[in-house]
Amino acid sequence: MQQKKLKILIIRFSSIGDIIYTTPVVRCLKQQVPGVEIHYLTKPGFRFILDNNPYVDKLHLLKEKLNDTIQDLRAEKYDYVIDLHNSLRSVLVKYKLGVKFSTFKKQRIRKILALKFKLNTVKPTHLVDRYLETVKFLGVVNDQKPVDYFLPGNYSLRTLLPETHQQDYVAFIIGATHFTKRMPNEQVVSICNSLNKPVVLLGGKDVEENGAIIAEAAGSNVYNACGKLNMNESVYVVKQAAKVVGFDTGLTHISEAFDKNLVTIWGSTVPELLGVQPYQVTKHYEAGVELPCRPCTKFGRSECPLGHFKCMRDIDEQAIVGFVNN
Repeated sequence: MQQKKLKILIIRFSSIGDIIYTTPVVRCLKQQVPGVEIHYLTKPGFRFILDNNPYVDKLHLLKEKLNDTIQDLRAEKYDYVIDLHNSLRSVLVKYKLGVKFSTFKKQRIRKILALKFKLNTVKPTHLVDRYLETVKFLGVVNDQKPVDYFLPGNYSLRTLLPETHQQDYVAFIIGATHFTKRMPNEQVVSICNSLNKPVVLLGGKDVEENGAIIAEAAGSNVYNACGKLNMNESVYVVKQAAKVVGFDTGLTHISEAFDKNLVTIWGSTVPELLGVQPYQVTKHYEAGVELPCRPCTKFGRSECPLGHFKCMRDIDEQAIVGFVNN
């Protein structure tokens, strides 16, 4: 008798890095479970990450009213829900759908203890591996391949960057949601001035002014693309770069899909706490400083709570320069 083909809904509402780290789950499910149909539920603002993913059969976007979303999903008649968010909304979705489910374990208490008392309560297991635990019951195993990001359409550096910065350049991602994830401008200038390749600064409108200050101070070797490119154009620039330097932010995590020589710079956050250290990147340097006050947060702060900001100011700039220049 022919085995019934499964229909599975994956839930992860946000954010960029977290959704990127779910892509190996999507790929492994699609490639290892015969005939499986995979649907994915996320917020509208993050659809760009999954829109062109060939392993996603149907993308669902969270509506303003949760009941409207649930009504649409009920019509799909899923066999399983894989909840990779584990929030109140995702819990409501899976319970109201009334099908079998598997849920990502967030380790909330352990993370609180690690942050508040600096206890070694969280194992440095990567988020990808923890996500994959949720589909182990289906016989799915880690294929040990990088995260996925599929760019739509055709892009050209000739239309995105000046001629001086179209070849053998360093993509420096200076955007990040929170202040304590961003290195001070003067340090970025110092690093850029020591690099032996042209530098393209990347980030959104929120760091456009930072980019302008850095580019003016560093001179013609640096081109400020912050606020000038959309996300997919920025991803293309990263994909074509010789090397990548970035803070703890979504575009930096996306760059892992292309296995670039990568420097990640960590201030108030540490990758091991959330399991977001670069995944399946062949050559990588993690820049950070060991301090009794670090990490002070899981996600970043608007300012250093102690006022000294040593987690960024004490980073070894020459170590970053040495990795990129070699």
